[in-house]
Amino acid sequence: MEETSREAVATAVQRVAGMLQRSDQLDKVEQYRRREARKKASVEARLKAAIQSQLDGVRTGLTQLHSALIDVKDIQNSLADVSKDWRQSINTIENLKDVKDAVVQHSQLASAVENLKNIFSVPEIVADTQQLIEQAALLQAHRKLMELECSRDDLMYEQYRMDSKNTSDMHLISIYFEDVQGLSDELAKQLWMVLQRSMVTVRRDPTMLVSVVRIIEREEKIDRRMVDRKKQTGFIPPGRPKRWKDKMFEVLEGTVSTRIEGTQSVTREADKMWLVRLLEITRKYVLDDLIVVKTLMVQCFPPHYDTFNRFFSLYHNAVSSRVKELASEDLEANEIVSLLTWVLNTYKSMEMMGHPELLSECDINQLEPLLPKEVVDNLLSKYVSTFTSNITGWLRKALETDKKDWQKDTEPEADQDGYYQTTLPAIVFQMFEQNLQVAAQIDGDFKEQVLKLCLKQMNSFLVRYREEAVAYKEDHLRDRQLPQCYVQYMIAIINNCQTFKESINSLKRKYSQSSEPTDSDAAIERTLNEVAKEGCQFLLDEVFLDLEKPFNQEMTSEALRRVVMEYIKAVMQRRITFKSADERREGAERMIKEADQFKFLFKKLSAGEDTDTLCGAITAIAEVFKLTDPTLLYLEVSTLGSKYPDIREDHIQALLSVRGDASREMRQQIIGSLSENKVSSFGVTQPIFKDIPVPTITMTAMTSMATAKLLK
Repeated sequence: MEETSREAVATAVQRVAGMLQRSDQLDKVEQYRRREARKKASVEARLKAAIQSQLDGVRTGLTQLHSALIDVKDIQNSLADVSKDWRQSINTIENLKDVKDAVVQHSQLASAVENLKNIFSVPEIVADTQQLIEQAALLQAHRKLMELECSRDDLMYEQYRMDSKNTSDMHLISIYFEDVQGLSDELAKQLWMVLQRSMVTVRRDPTMLVSVVRIIEREEKIDRRMVDRKKQTGFIPPGRPKRWKDKMFEVLEGTVSTRIEGTQSVTREADKMWLVRLLEITRKYVLDDLIVVKTLMVQCFPPHYDTFNRFFSLYHNAVSSRVKELASEDLEANEIVSLLTWVLNTYKSMEMMGHPELLSECDINQLEPLLPKEVVDNLLSKYVSTFTSNITGWLRKALETDKKDWQKDTEPEADQDGYYQTTLPAIVFQMFEQNLQVAAQIDGDFKEQVLKLCLKQMNSFLVRYREEAVAYKEDHLRDRQLPQCYVQYMIAIINNCQTFKESINSLKRKYSQSSEPTDSDAAIERTLNEVAKEGCQFLLDEVFLDLEKPFNQEMTSEALRRVVMEYIKAVMQRRITFKSADERREGAERMIKEADQFKFLFKKLSAGEDTDTLCGAITAIAEVFKLTDPTLLYLEVSTLGSKYPDIREDHIQALLSVRGDASREMRQQIIGSLSENKVSSFGVTQPIFKDIPVPTITMTAMTSMATAKLLK
């Protein structure tokens, strides 16, 4: 305490010293004193209040402890009185044992008297009940059965109360009522038979089904009463609880399962479409039955049974079990597709569980999948494996058939434009189309997967196609008399390449949601170009083999001239124009590249001195397209006109239209200036533009630089 007092004094000294550091602060001494006095009074008041609160709590606790002590003493006295009374009543209870036995005996005799009439008429009631069951009067039969069971159960219960260990008397009662259990079993059989035929019964005689449900409900109430009595007394009659309600749902479940499992009437050996027929029958049965449940059967059951949803679940589970069995069988590829299409699409469609008459009663989106995802994936994997094997065989067979046609003495067929072709592209893509249509029935992702697989197989097939074309040429060189239509069929092989390209693009547009190129696209394009290029080379080889050296060069020169003319003609007759400088640049660069390819090829074939001039015409036109400044067009066109004097005004007009950015005035000015400065084409040894026609319609740029198909 002394140390605390010293600390307090020291603190006070510091505070006073802090307040009186200057002389002018002495005037406020009285003010400081009053403020500190108020603070001291406030602290003392809070301390007094806290101490008073603690004292009040202690006083209250002492009062409660005193009251609790008085209550404990009262309880001790009461317990002593109860113990005294209990000791005095033991003898009284023992003296009342005889009275208790008399009461039990009286109760048993009263029960016997009450059931005396039924006891003596048990054989007669049993016979009547049996007859009613045979007559299908189920409600009356059940009423009599309940009378018999009530008499038996009451007698057994009284015997149990009097002497639960007296098994001989209990056995005697059981023997006397032994036919009752048989009647119960017989009635149950009739009930189950009605439930098994419930879909037919509810259409013909719904009252029969209602009677069955009422009987089962009665038995449920008796079961609950007997179970409650067992909890109190330990006694329960024989055969209880019957649990007929649970049995009813088991029977209905078995009936639904049997109905679904019994839909298969044929096998694969007897009918290739067995699975399609089975699934269609299943669809029809399920839909018809659920509509019957909704319109008729729901009215025969109590509302709390939730009858429609219960049957809906039963049918769903039965169908799920059935399709799982089917999925585990060794299904063929077309059967896998039929099953998955039905499971993934048909099942929840308007044709089945999503039917308008059922939608108001259920939510098909809450249904579990008929097949687990891993089973579906396994089936799809199996289908892809089978399809891959099958399509490889189909393509090989198609190519072998086409090869046989190559040896024919008659020309190949021609399309509507007169181009030679064979049936191979149509056969191949018909196979692809059929399988893609089937895959599309399952889902979009699987369709994309099958399309990629088709393109992959197509790439492998085209490699074999190229090999067979080379072998065809080599066989011909061994004996050039055979086959007689070698040239025509080689032309058809080349033309098939363009048909293959068009068919592939058509399949991708129709069955692919993605515009991204696949891994097989570039390889397919490269292989088709190689087949077409090599085929053209084979045709040239065939021609040159029959020409001596001077005529060989002349033939090559004429071939180059025709190629260049056809190329330029294609430029001037295509109905498209360049829309931007980038398009003009890309198109021009492609023309220059292809002109160089022509030049390289025909120089290799010794086409003559005019190779540069002929191929240069394509390059000169490309320079007109490539020019970025339209104001310099006159100079570029003038250069073109000076190099090739046979070029006409309509040619210039067409090229400017293809370019797309030359105004009408600019075109007229360029053409007018060229007309004034026209160079005579007389004496040109290799005219190029003279024989190139220009259509009278507005000229546009070409859509493609692809080489045209070879005509007959």
